[in-house]
Amino acid sequence: MPLCENVRRSGAAIAAGAGSVSIDLDRLGDVLPGPEPMLDPECHYLEGSRDAVAAYLLTLDAINFGSGWFPTLRKRPGCSGYGTVAWALADRFRSQGPWTAAGLRSLDAATIAGVLGQEQGHELMALYARALNDLGAFLGERSALGVVEAAGGSAQRLAEQLVAGMPFFDDPGFFKRAQIVPNDLALAGVVEFSDLDRLTIFADNLVPHVLRLDGVLRYDPALAARIDAGELLEPGREEREIRACALHACELIAPRLGVAPRVLDTWLWNRGQDARYKAVPRHRTRTVSY
Repeated sequence: MPLCENVRRSGAAIAAGAGSVSIDLDRLGDVLPGPEPMLDPECHYLEGSRDAVAAYLLTLDAINFGSGWFPTLRKRPGCSGYGTVAWALADRFRSQGPWTAAGLRSLDAATIAGVLGQEQGHELMALYARALNDLGAFLGERSALGVVEAAGGSAQRLAEQLVAGMPFFDDPGFFKRAQIVPNDLALAGVVEFSDLDRLTIFADNLVPHVLRLDGVLRYDPALAARIDAGELLEPGREEREIRACALHACELIAPRLGVAPRVLDTWLWNRGQDARYKAVPRHRTRTVSY
């Protein structure tokens, strides 16, 4: 089964059987449009050659996880955890250019911590180093742009290749990070994909949070109380129900707004940067999936 169809079916199935999360079908129309999706050119490296920008985005998306640890990161002023990582990595590319594949394979946690401005012993730095080692192995002798172009203009095929080639992209039922790679490449103008709008949302912990505060998702009182208290959720049934219900809800909302789910995802993610949403805890799970 094609990856995106697999995700849609999985999301619908989990949502249908969920015990701790539900979708309020009467509130689907409360979700409003947002601005045109784009990557911030200040905190992302977008000004280089196509190959350099492709290398940046593959590198960034290889470590585009860790939201469960983000409260423990040293953040740049006014930046989220993701923004801190993206901007620090962009600064490295601006000053020194991309790592070679061999360089990626030899990176260690101390080097990554130095690039990102974090403590060397932080657990996430070791995971980032492993993810970048995996990227170097996946690239082999190929350039970043060569890998992208080998997908033949198919976002879904590129996502499938990432899942098959790097362990941390293997997120069954969601494949959040594998899908966001072609979306980022398209937003950066690196490549066009004929099937870009087949992508689902990029199921993480922020989009469900926005949908919850907007009344679309409802959590069991006990689950809501644990999240509101800032407790970590273990990977498993509850956090999968949260992500799946968000994904399935967006599949219902997107046609109402006349947009692809990937566009709706960006609207909701950007809305989640507002103070109203940041004032309330979202679920946190320590995982390499998001």
